[in-house]
Amino acid sequence: MDKINPLFTATATATGGRNGHTESSDGMVKADLSVPKAMGGPGKPGTATPEHLFAAGYAACFGGAIDFVAKQQKKDASKAHVTAAVSIGPREGGGFGLSVKMRVEDRSLKQAELAALVKEAHEKICPYSHATRNNVDVAFEVVGA
Repeated sequence: MDKINPLFTATATATGGRNGHTESSDGMVKADLSVPKAMGGPGKPGTATPEHLFAAGYAACFGGAIDFVAKQQKKDASKAHVTAAVSIGPREGGGFGLSVKMRVEDRSLKQAELAALVKEAHEKICPYSHATRNNVDVAFEVVGA
């Protein structure tokens, strides 16, 4: 396991698990939680799931990683649209697991250029990609010019 030199730490507390509430210590993120009907829960309107939160975080972080790589190559990927679709389901080995379908679109960059940026961001930069590697199936769809 790689050691890090922490630059920033975000802290959040959840109460009540998937049918409760979660909030960051600074109050910037607040979400009421509910198990979706598709998973046998109540699916309360106006609530989120941990998968919503993970998808939002991964999409934002990955977009930043793409732009970081692009800037190193004197390119601009700051307007890339990154959509992370996070799925949850039973694992073959028991318990539950996640999968991610990541869609990256930036028509201001050629398809091959964008694909190369996505690959480097995923393999070398994004901490979410590092955390999911060999643990979560992450598939990419890349749409450039």
